[in-house]
This record gives sequence, C-alpha cells and structure tokens, in this order.
Amino acid sequence: MTEDDAKAWVADRVDSSAFRSLERFAVMIVEENTRQNLISPGTVPMLWSRHIADSLQLLPIAGSDRPSRWLDIGSGGGFPGMVLAIAGALPMTMVEPRKRRVAFLRHCLATLGVAPALVIEGKIETASVEADVITARAVASVEKLLLAARHCCTPRTRWLLPRGAADIGDLQTQVEARGMMFHVEQSVTETSSSIVVLEGCPT
Repeated sequence: MTEDDAKAWVADRVDSSAFRSLERFAVMIVEENTRQNLISPGTVPMLWSRHIADSLQLLPIAGSDRPSRWLDIGSGGGFPGMVLAIAGALPMTMVEPRKRRVAFLRHCLATLGVAPALVIEGKIETASVEADVITARAVASVEKLLLAARHCCTPRTRWLLPRGAADIGDLQTQVEARGMMFHVEQSVTETSSSIVVLEGCPT
C-alpha cells in the first residue's frame, strides 16, 4: 500500500471532519518525532500506510454490535489508540508508561477535541479499566499481554492485536490453554502481518 493508497483508503472510511483531524495528527506526529522517538524515523515517509491506516483497520474488526469502551495498551505515539479515537472509537482509554508520550497524547486530545478519551500514565497492570475492546500494537508477547491485562476484560471483550508473522508461532496452544477463542485476520497494509482476534478473558 503506497502513501497515496493509504490516504485514499482512510478517506473512504472516516468522515471529512475525522480525516482533517487525522491530517493534523499526522503533522503533530512528524513535528514531535524530532523531540522524542514516537515512531521509527525510517517510517516517517510511510506514516499513513505504516501507522495510520494500519491502526484504522482495527475499527471494523471490533464489530458494530459491540459496546464502545475501548482500551489501548502501550499507546506510544497514539497508534492505534489515537487514530481509532479520532475515527470514533469512543470512549477511549489509552495506557502509556512514558511521561513525555503521555503529555504528547494529552496535548493531541485537547488540540483535536477528541472526547470522551483519556490517557493514563502507568503500566497496564496498575490501570483500573474495564473494556469491551482491547487493542495493543507491538506490546509484549500475546501471553504476557493477556496476563498483564486480564483484570481489564469481561467475558465479551474482544482483543485486537496486530502481530508480525513471526509472532504467531504456537499461539493456538497458548490461547486455547487460557480458555479463549481466537482467529487471525490478514493485515490490509502489510502482507506479512496479521491481526490476532481473541474473545473473552484468559483463565
């Protein structure tokens, strides 16, 4: 997916107001990246395909029948949490342990007028949040993530976890041992990547 393809793909899936906010957010990311490493400098020229469209593709996988309490773990520069919140995944709670990134995300929420949404500074293990949809992009292994965040889920929670091909491994054994259902969706932005979709709470 080229940058032009990614922008067109995003524009087809959000309203004009959200698209303008995503354009502003993209500018904010590039500017802030000169002060702190929000995204790899090598991916800046691919910001829309590698980060924005890649984040937005999670929205339809959540399912339109779901309640709207979203939790994004390890939000970093706002992927996928900020992108999803701008696109209407609200209320959104983002959990991020690094103080400077938390400050940046809060600044983005205020500047772009995204609400209801908030950023919690800290690790997911200490966050008191219950969510219907949990996302986490490039945060720990699936096994470690499930253990760290199981206090945040309900029997109906859907977990959306983008993963590279190398991360799938023996996932079926791990997940089934935790009493959860799962399937894998193909990423629309990167053929070698997938999205692990889990249902429920780990035992």
